[in-house]
Amino acid sequence: MATSEDQLAGRIALVTGVSRPEGIAATIAQRLHDEGAAVMATGWPAHDAEMPWGAQPLPDLAFPVLRHDLSEPDGAPELIREVVATHGGLDIVVATHARSSHDSLDNVTVDELDRCWTTNVRSVVQLAQEFCRVHRPRIDGAPAGRMIWFTSGQAHGPMDGEIAYAVSKGALHQMTASIDHAVERHGIIANCINPGPVDTGYASAAVHAAVAGQFPEGRWGTPDDIAGVVAFLVGDSGSWIRGQVLDVDGGFGYGHV
Repeated sequence: MATSEDQLAGRIALVTGVSRPEGIAATIAQRLHDEGAAVMATGWPAHDAEMPWGAQPLPDLAFPVLRHDLSEPDGAPELIREVVATHGGLDIVVATHARSSHDSLDNVTVDELDRCWTTNVRSVVQLAQEFCRVHRPRIDGAPAGRMIWFTSGQAHGPMDGEIAYAVSKGALHQMTASIDHAVERHGIIANCINPGPVDTGYASAAVHAAVAGQFPEGRWGTPDDIAGVVAFLVGDSGSWIRGQVLDVDGGFGYGHV
């Protein structure tokens, strides 16, 4: 029987969005590595440099972290091909990358709408497309392929101060069933996670305290909370969950003040 340390042994995993040490993506990548997967990661620190939290150096990790601009038309397919060229295959894709945006409806530009669309949505569709082209199902027919991406809770309440971001994340939410159905014949299972607010060091003290009060446990989610669910979904035990948008948000905002 596989243990928690080796349940992903022999599997090859790609995790995108790995650019900040406190981020969800870096924690997911480390968790999959710890559970036996051969991990390749990618991030785009240039985006972090535009954000209030700024670019942050990653520590030395046990797996390579590449640099791919997934807003480019060939960024996602080239990334998949690079993983396959290095490891000879691909079993798991966790698309954690996202472009953040903080413009209202009054101020959002065509350029910002396009940048959020290409980075947050088009690239994920392209990752799924190329993943289907390179994935080889297991000999026993069990669906070993896994793909996960992330939405952002916009289905539970308005995010009108982040129009371009919210619209693109809404597309990721709504495309889940369709993409999962499309990848099924390639031996791949796809799901989408809404992680709710996760403490990755971006919130001010006042915001942190206000948001914590909206959780039943009085605390924010942590990257470890999300990484544990991802590890379950991409392992054999998660094979009966597919085409779902999963609220992995600790009950955030459900009447708690």
